[in-house]
Amino acid sequence: MQKSAARPMAIGLIILGALIRVTQALNFAPVGAISLFAGARLRGWQAYAVPLALMAITDVILGGNSAWPAVYLAFLITVWIGTRVRNTENPLAIGAASLAGSIQFFLITNFGAWLAMGHAYPRTVQGLIQCYAAGVPFYWRTLASDVLYTAILFGLHAWLSRTVARREQVTLQAA
Repeated sequence: MQKSAARPMAIGLIILGALIRVTQALNFAPVGAISLFAGARLRGWQAYAVPLALMAITDVILGGNSAWPAVYLAFLITVWIGTRVRNTENPLAIGAASLAGSIQFFLITNFGAWLAMGHAYPRTVQGLIQCYAAGVPFYWRTLASDVLYTAILFGLHAWLSRTVARREQVTLQAA
């Protein structure tokens, strides 16, 4: 990504993600996909700043929760996962990265919820299992939104980098 295009893209991702997150229903937000995309297509601190800014802005509007450190950490890990697919447009690699991001988000945030909500679930292995079981219905929507928004973001970037902004095309590594 050209330096001149990085800041507008980062700001655009934050605005787009914030608008969808505050208007979304049923836990179908693009934050995971945006985190993955930021890691793959932005460099350095801007990649990590995108999900942090998006969440900080929308948490003020929506109200945060007691498990927010786990949520923020999980999105930062998703950015890191995105850096692993920085030099590819391979749909299988990007899809696998999206799946990995969704799974680690589920594991980390539910563990964080179990720690933060000790009154809701006992601080036992059984309580942790109950917390994970209660999170499964939310996971399917998170997974679906991550896959859908990942396909849209990466597909749109690939198409635009071939037609409108050719200098933004991904430099592919030799196989």
